[in-house]
Amino acid sequence: MNTTIYDVAREAGVSMATVSRVVNGNPNVKPATRKKVLDAIEGLGYRPNAVARGLASKKTTTVGVIIPDISSIFFAELARGIEDIATMYKYNIILCNSDQNKEKELHLINTMLEKQVDGILFMGGEITEDHAETFKRSSVPVVLAATLDENKEMPSVNIDYHQAAFDAVAELIRSGSENVAMVSGPLEDPVNGYQKFSGYKKACEEIGNGFDENLVAVGDYSYDSGLEAAQQLMELDKAPSAIFAATDEVALGVIHGLQDSGWNVPEDVQVVGFDNTRLAQMVRPTLTTVVQPMYDIGAVSMRLLTKYMNKEDVEDEVVVLPHLLENRNSTSF
Repeated sequence: MNTTIYDVAREAGVSMATVSRVVNGNPNVKPATRKKVLDAIEGLGYRPNAVARGLASKKTTTVGVIIPDISSIFFAELARGIEDIATMYKYNIILCNSDQNKEKELHLINTMLEKQVDGILFMGGEITEDHAETFKRSSVPVVLAATLDENKEMPSVNIDYHQAAFDAVAELIRSGSENVAMVSGPLEDPVNGYQKFSGYKKACEEIGNGFDENLVAVGDYSYDSGLEAAQQLMELDKAPSAIFAATDEVALGVIHGLQDSGWNVPEDVQVVGFDNTRLAQMVRPTLTTVVQPMYDIGAVSMRLLTKYMNKEDVEDEVVVLPHLLENRNSTSF
């Protein structure tokens, strides 16, 4: 049978209330009494019942984290930032994979709430009306990480994706690439799709020779979609001299697609990615990419959530972290 708090109290010769104070770190226990209780806990192998403690305190010290793809390098970095700050503030993490599937996302949110988590960190694609309604009904705080709420009603941590894309494409144009192509994610995706596409389009219109929809290939963020897009774009009558990819993984596909077709990077075609994952330094030539501070986004979003959970003052609900362009060998500027 499992050892109970009653067994510990009897072994230490103290009340159950005293055992509870020791377990919960209450300082109002004499050192000698604390030692007796801790010795009894160790000797009996007692483990406090987290569920019971949660019912008593109305806190489970657990946070639900929902991400699209646990295997993704991008989201792994985010999860690491979340975990480090959670540990610092003594929270446990329940990590779930949603596959960026709306029904699964909604199911996981409700499952987290049923498990009495103290807060939820959500990373996904489009925040639909169903998402918004579910979040509004939540009994615990919810913070978005690397996910945009177009209505700006929810606490979130991101970079300025539109401006980051604009800056990257502008740099390509200024370096002499007159016709810059883009390999985008689905445009209905508010981050990898529309925000980055709109920044690309604005740079083409304001700094380049204008926007040409033929220079936009829409993919699904995968390496294979980058391969296919490179072949498609280079078959145009006026092939692009530079390609801006929505993610690093897509950019790797683009580079290899170009190389397979006999094009040199960056001599013939410059390539810029987005995210600055480890992939950027694994490809040859190494990839110039927009630095999205994934670890920092995870860490800051978790810290923001702890403020809400602990009812601390929050100055900025919508946090925008800085970005920069990391120049490597896939460009000539």
